[in-house]
Amino acid sequence: MVRLPNPAAIVWKVRTSSPVAAPDARVSPIIEVVSVGDDCQGETKSSECRHTLWTHLCLLVGLCFCAYLVGRRGVAAWYFREGSPKAIQTAIAWDPNNSQYYDVSATATHMYAATENLNDVVALYQRATSLSPHDAQLWANLGSGYDWAGRANDSFYAFQRARALFPRSPEINWRLANFCIRAGRMTEGLRALHTVLETDSSSRGRVFALATDAKSDRQAVMDMLPLQAPIFFDYINFAIKREDIVGAEQAWARVLEMNIRFEAREATPYLDALVQHRELTQLAEAWSSLKQRFPKEVSDANSNSNLITNGSFEFDILNGGLDWHVIPTEGAIVSLDAAGALDGGRALRITFDGSRNLDYSHVFEYVLVRPNTKYRFSGHVRIQGISTDSGVKFQVCDAYDPGDLFASTENFVGTRGWSEEHAEFTTRGDTHLLLVKATRPVSLKLDNKIAGTVWVDGVSLRSDE
Repeated sequence: MVRLPNPAAIVWKVRTSSPVAAPDARVSPIIEVVSVGDDCQGETKSSECRHTLWTHLCLLVGLCFCAYLVGRRGVAAWYFREGSPKAIQTAIAWDPNNSQYYDVSATATHMYAATENLNDVVALYQRATSLSPHDAQLWANLGSGYDWAGRANDSFYAFQRARALFPRSPEINWRLANFCIRAGRMTEGLRALHTVLETDSSSRGRVFALATDAKSDRQAVMDMLPLQAPIFFDYINFAIKREDIVGAEQAWARVLEMNIRFEAREATPYLDALVQHRELTQLAEAWSSLKQRFPKEVSDANSNSNLITNGSFEFDILNGGLDWHVIPTEGAIVSLDAAGALDGGRALRITFDGSRNLDYSHVFEYVLVRPNTKYRFSGHVRIQGISTDSGVKFQVCDAYDPGDLFASTENFVGTRGWSEEHAEFTTRGDTHLLLVKATRPVSLKLDNKIAGTVWVDGVSLRSDE
């Protein structure tokens, strides 16, 4: 089948049969049919070639331009790594749209005192924020620049802007807090420190120091603390280290008042501080609160008139407060032993490894007592293979005057089964706290390194009145 061209795409050309004819001659027209499609195909191919050429040319120009930019940025980065103000300025010349370069240049200029006009430093920070307006760190640095230049209001705005961009940043809030406290904006400063405490546990000590040094009002500092037990007890320990027992007592009261959940062992440093500061009334109250909150963890010493807490060792040792204290030391291992107990529960076991001539008083308990009162002490002991002439015994003395000894039991050496030791004594007029301990004095013999095992159980202290 012969495909005819579309009539609409046909050009009809008419010409004479002879290129030159006499005016009166008859002309025989010759009709040529030319398909437009043939010419168009050639034109289309030419257009496609031109388009491809321009595309390649544009790609080449774009590639060259990208290589040029990469090269400039590479040179800028090379200068930037030098770190000096002059080198950083050169980096800016090569890459003027890098906000980091302006930021670091401002910091370096200030640090090296490269200019006396601090507004020049501010201008660099401003350029950095204009290039990266959503970078919180750059706004915080601008706040510092304003602060150095004495522009307090601008500085506060910049720091606020930084915090708005990164509200939970501990670094930005810390910088804001320092600025606010220096500027007398205590409310904003404490609010920023509150956020730092919530977001960065490693910074608690410096936060407490800044807040307490800046604000003498302990109540304001208490209000700053997030209601989290670790934060409150870290603050209590901070106050204890600063000998601020009143501050520690207020923080403890807030913990109880707000019913903040905590572990019993977290309270022991506070209780021991009360012992050291002779705050015995507060000690009794705090211990009572601890027993009420943790009845399954803290033994009630007064349930059967026994003033010794956990005297039968049925509870785990709290290692603080008015419970037993165990101080680790080389040459002796302390544990709770169910197999060797007196009444089938548990007993305290002390094992000496024979490596040292120990002066041992590392298991003890504080006991609140009344002055001028008669007491009866008793304790059960079992020993196995205790060497040297100096063994283990019980002693009861004044907690604040260890030389004021009220009772001392027999020296236990060798091997023997369970035996009960007794002692009676009357406290003095100024005695309010006793120290009950298992002790072993050093031996003066040549063969003086103690070995063997001691079990202790059923320890009690009762008043005869």
